[in-house]
Amino acid sequence: MAALLRRRKSPSPVLHDTILLPVLSKLKISPPYLWHNSRCLGNVSSSTDFDLTDLTRPHMWYPNARRKKRNVFLHVGPTNSGKTHNALKQLELSSSGIYCGPLRLLAWEVARRLNKANMVGCRTRGFSFTRALLGIASDELHVCGDPAAVPLIQKILEATGDVVEVRYYERLSPLVPLKVPLGSFSNIRTGDCVVAFSRYNIYKIKRRIENERLLPCSVVYGSLPPETRTKQATMFNDEGNGFDVLVASDAIGMGLNLNISRLIFSTLEKFDGTCRRQLTIPEIKQIAGRAGRFGSKYPAGEVTCLHEGDLPLLHSSLASPSPVLKQAGLFPTFDLLSLYSRLHSTTSLHPMLEKFLEEAKLSPDYFISDAEEMLKVAAVVDKLPLTLYDKYLFCMSPVDMNDDISAQGLIQFAENYAKKGLVRLREIFTPGSLAVPKTHNELRELESVHEVLDLYVWLSFRLEDSFPDRELASSQKEICSGLIEEFLGRFVWQKPLKISSKLSFLKHRRSLR
Repeated sequence: MAALLRRRKSPSPVLHDTILLPVLSKLKISPPYLWHNSRCLGNVSSSTDFDLTDLTRPHMWYPNARRKKRNVFLHVGPTNSGKTHNALKQLELSSSGIYCGPLRLLAWEVARRLNKANMVGCRTRGFSFTRALLGIASDELHVCGDPAAVPLIQKILEATGDVVEVRYYERLSPLVPLKVPLGSFSNIRTGDCVVAFSRYNIYKIKRRIENERLLPCSVVYGSLPPETRTKQATMFNDEGNGFDVLVASDAIGMGLNLNISRLIFSTLEKFDGTCRRQLTIPEIKQIAGRAGRFGSKYPAGEVTCLHEGDLPLLHSSLASPSPVLKQAGLFPTFDLLSLYSRLHSTTSLHPMLEKFLEEAKLSPDYFISDAEEMLKVAAVVDKLPLTLYDKYLFCMSPVDMNDDISAQGLIQFAENYAKKGLVRLREIFTPGSLAVPKTHNELRELESVHEVLDLYVWLSFRLEDSFPDRELASSQKEICSGLIEEFLGRFVWQKPLKISSKLSFLKHRRSLR
């Protein structure tokens, strides 16, 4: 993304190597460089032969990476096998490095370019990991994940000329599937982690355990601020803090280091945003594997279910290999969409993106990532006088358009940016107006406000002159986290009311003027 920003400020756009001279000439574009390579040019002789929707050679989108003969190390094995630890050793020996991961919380723990290999198959985020896999211009790339991803990654990297080495790991401590279910929360003990798949059930289970067993519980789930998740995980990990049990979502399956003795699935079904379904084999293995962390006071991890009827699926999943990944996610770069818009004389992103994705041609190794969230943002920003680049940037921003407050925050940022080219945080948010939540509805609102502040910070790194209040937004994020932590400390469970669809981020404006 930093490269995109440099390109935007340049008088001549820097384009990927997929762009050919005939097309550039037709569009009157004079880039400062072109990567002339016979592999890229092929047999194309005129602009009429060039198909911008041909995405069958995505490795050619990254000329800097292709100029290198990279050494790619695949660290693969089950959870708690030391693969990430061994990959991170390379950071200590390196003068520089960066980290890619599926959770911001994990990025707090490491600072090296790694990649969760199995994430390339994610329907929504897979394209980001594919870009990292193909586009990182480094001497070494270390990729961590499940052995099920190895054949696909090896096949994808055949075209790059990279040297690929696979390193296999075995689990360092045993994981024991129990033959009996938990049965009742009265059987919860110190060191247990109960996994649920909704915030409602997480807090309901927390209350039951605290009431029935008098054991204080930490909570970890996706919409909590990363800082809060870190503190909640630390309270559970550290002996003497008094938080003996963890109640968490499947967010813990992404690689958090937790001192879990026994992991209990409250259910083996989840709502994935589209439908309620059974957990997959990889999901069950990834979550269950959090128990029995090597080096903790628990020499072996145990895993079971709350209900006896779920045990057969748990046992069969743990005994089965994960299905081999067949395809990696892909999404067109801004450069491709920019040229496509010029060829079709349009800057309306939503219809253009729909048409591009409909016409996209892929090799069997790739699929087009789910663009539903991006299309929702595109429909909004198309109404504003923004450049195509700005629209694309907002579409790539971390926002949940199904959350009223988050969506309204993005809309206001985009509107102010379109009108004035400058977005001051105080125009839509009053510092000092936040308070400790009193209900679960207010907690959810505060989590959403944190997401809006995080969005501002994200935009400030990409449009620094236009979003100048990064420090203020960061400080307010910290306040949000502190207030949420205070709520969790004095939490009293209650069934949440239905939130009105008219919630507005503006309700936090109280005395701005």
